[in-house]
Amino acid sequence: MLDLFNLDGKVAIVTGSSRGLGCGMCKALAEAGADIVGVSQSSMEKAQSFVEACGRKFIEVRADLTSTEKIEEIVKTCIDNFGHVDILVNNAGMIRREDAINYSQKDWDDTINLNLRTLFFLSQTVAKEFIKQKTGGKIINIASMLSFQGGIRVPAYTASKSAVMGLTKALANELAKYNINVNAIAPGYMATDNTFALRNDEKRSQEIIDRIPAGRWGTPDDMAGAAVFLASKASDYVNGHTLAVDGGWLAR
Repeated sequence: MLDLFNLDGKVAIVTGSSRGLGCGMCKALAEAGADIVGVSQSSMEKAQSFVEACGRKFIEVRADLTSTEKIEEIVKTCIDNFGHVDILVNNAGMIRREDAINYSQKDWDDTINLNLRTLFFLSQTVAKEFIKQKTGGKIINIASMLSFQGGIRVPAYTASKSAVMGLTKALANELAKYNINVNAIAPGYMATDNTFALRNDEKRSQEIIDRIPAGRWGTPDDMAGAAVFLASKASDYVNGHTLAVDGGWLAR
């Protein structure tokens, strides 16, 4: 049974891998046996150290993913270094907080471009490589609790993450015939840079914890099992699904 979760010989592209959930998923996939191509604007030294400590290889690509300009370079770097790609984790994302009545076009465009536009076109490019390789593959999108709920003061983020869940289903429908699985993970309230302001607000942080049956904020380690499952043969008959990793938030 454990062999179903083994990623030996697999290669994963992970966006937003410099810190937080992306860095944690790099570590988890490497522990399961995968080599990693990390993508971020900033240093990925922490992710690289985790991956190499597992005896796996790590290649970094610096890219601003609010633009699609680097997509071909990302995939080419992966193929040039490893000869193939097996897994794509679309983790890079941003959140801009402002009342909807005052929300700027720049904040809207930046958020939609990173969280949705680049996610789609990178998925498209990697899917073409999967088809060319005739190996199938795994695409894992990072959704959100706001794929299910409306939220407050985050209109572009909610729009993008709701779209990520829908796009996950749409791509799964079209790509299944090529043996490509497309699924998503919806993290709950995680202790990352994106939630620093919330966690720093003692009253709001306690309100959030009180709503979570697990009674705590999530951590990058809490994403490990879901990421490895959706990247591995164990999930070969799972397609178009968004898996909540939320400590029970949605059940409350």
